[in-house]
Amino acid sequence: MKKLIYTLVFPFLIISCNDIQEQERGIPGPEEVKVKIPEINIDSVANNLKEKGYQTFTYEEGDTTYLMQQYYMVFLKRGENRSQDSTEAARLQKEHLAYLTRMAEEGYASLIGPFASDGDIRGIAVYNTATQEEADSLANQDPMVKAGRLKVEVHPWWTAKGGKLN
Repeated sequence: MKKLIYTLVFPFLIISCNDIQEQERGIPGPEEVKVKIPEINIDSVANNLKEKGYQTFTYEEGDTTYLMQQYYMVFLKRGENRSQDSTEAARLQKEHLAYLTRMAEEGYASLIGPFASDGDIRGIAVYNTATQEEADSLANQDPMVKAGRLKVEVHPWWTAKGGKLN
């Protein structure tokens, strides 16, 4: 009988202890977690973007309305000046990565990454700027571009807001 009681009661004690520890650490239990999904007014977002100079449009598919925004796809291509020694190339790479990190942190770049191949196109950066000129200017301030190891090619690109890019 004792064995049966321990078998039935012990799991509940462990669960209760875990709940107490979580409460002591300030972790809400399942009954306390309430997820509230904010309602998004697409017209308000679109107007805000347009006021800042961004290109947008909406389209409907079934019962869903999509807000499309123009971004700028920057192709980072192999540059003409690749004669730096390994120390200089490593320094430029470090500065390049720091620059792209800063662009992402400041909200100018939404997606950044290298290609796995060793082709002419070395990587991409998707810039979230109001104009192509601004994206081109930011891309050309990259230390690797300034040094000539990379060159940029900028193209307008559309995608829906609310996906992976914001």
